[in-house]
Amino acid sequence: MARWLLFIPLILFIGLGVFLYQGLSIDPTELPSALINKPFPDFKISDLKQPDKQLTKTNFVGKPVLVNVWATWCPSCREEHQQLLKMAQEHKIDIIGLNYKDDRDLALQWLQTLGDPYKFVIYDKDGMLGLDLGVYGAPETYVLDAQGIVKYRHVGVVTEQDWQKLQGMING
Repeated sequence: MARWLLFIPLILFIGLGVFLYQGLSIDPTELPSALINKPFPDFKISDLKQPDKQLTKTNFVGKPVLVNVWATWCPSCREEHQQLLKMAQEHKIDIIGLNYKDDRDLALQWLQTLGDPYKFVIYDKDGMLGLDLGVYGAPETYVLDAQGIVKYRHVGVVTEQDWQKLQGMING
């Protein structure tokens, strides 16, 4: 048997170590999206507060907005909620809610109890719009330009530091 065969386990171990080390440098909030620089998906879904009212993306095209995916079953969404309220009040940015795979009554109660940072809330009960967006879970936040083009996707809780980054994208 050739001596070089004895080094195969060592070479495999080093290769695996390099692969795993590279994984440590990946930011989990920077998940790729196929929608970057593409139009927000078309939809026709009811408003959370007014079930008879149908919303489409024409309801928010015309100025930059944030689309925030949230649900009452999401503990991280509760953590993020105060930051969204602050952003909506202090920075005068329209935040569109996308209530994802949730119960309408629980979602309405949530907004009544915790406050409502949203211009309106899309009620995506079955998660079909979320599926079109490629949503992994909640919370997720999308930056859309005035033409409804997705410019950025943030996965996870939006913090004050994240808001500074999002604001830079919105303003130019």
